[in-house]
Amino acid sequence: MARTVPTGASVGDFLAAVPDPRRRADAQTACALMAEATGLAPAMWGDSIIGFGTYHYRYASGQEGDWPPVALSPRKTALTIYAIAGFDEDLLARLGPHRTGRSCLYVRRLADVDADVLRALVAVAFRKLHGKTRTAD
Repeated sequence: MARTVPTGASVGDFLAAVPDPRRRADAQTACALMAEATGLAPAMWGDSIIGFGTYHYRYASGQEGDWPPVALSPRKTALTIYAIAGFDEDLLARLGPHRTGRSCLYVRRLADVDADVLRALVAVAFRKLHGKTRTAD
């Protein structure tokens, strides 16, 4: 099974290659916002995920690895922001138009959401896991 790991690839090159100009600009802005919120430089994880920081996970099955507590990917239909610890519901209510999945926040247009609320969402989720080990039964 292939694992998504840090690659050392250039985040700037990856973002510059996003084909849709609006999605590219949104991804560049979101990346800068997330770097500010986490205090860390972005890193490529696999071919399409930009991660910030790391935490270690360990399952009862014995599977374990490392993953970024917060990450983003400029997907075709929406900017996807990942927060493995989840998102603060009170902040989400103030964000603006978005959808959520299990640990994902989908934003179609960054200009439609409140950047300060997004920064806070990222910062809160990041602090919950960065540098920690998460175990699951």
